[in-house]
Amino acid sequence: MSLAAYRHLLRAARIAFQGDVHVLSAAQNQIRQTFQENRALDSSSSIQTAIRHAEDVATILRENVVQGQKVESDDNNDTYKLRIHKHTERGDNDSILTAGNAKSSSGCGCN
Repeated sequence: MSLAAYRHLLRAARIAFQGDVHVLSAAQNQIRQTFQENRALDSSSSIQTAIRHAEDVATILRENVVQGQKVESDDNNDTYKLRIHKHTERGDNDSILTAGNAKSSSGCGCN
């Protein structure tokens, strides 16, 4: 079970940091180091907690981390190109669209 979490975490890092060798290498080293430190866990509950944490981190890396790269341009505008991949979570704007439509409950009658 911990081997599967380890693989999921390495795969998620590879997806999130594809093309950025330095960050990918640092992430892989951090993953290895953390799993080595947790190798001596002895209670079943602490092992399950550590595995759940690793799976949660893998999900966040895979779905919520988006890298940006600065694009050189002739004008002095800072422009970035985002690397959004098929695993990136794309939310909807429903909460933003309906945020201003709520009626005021203060009863003051001001509009």
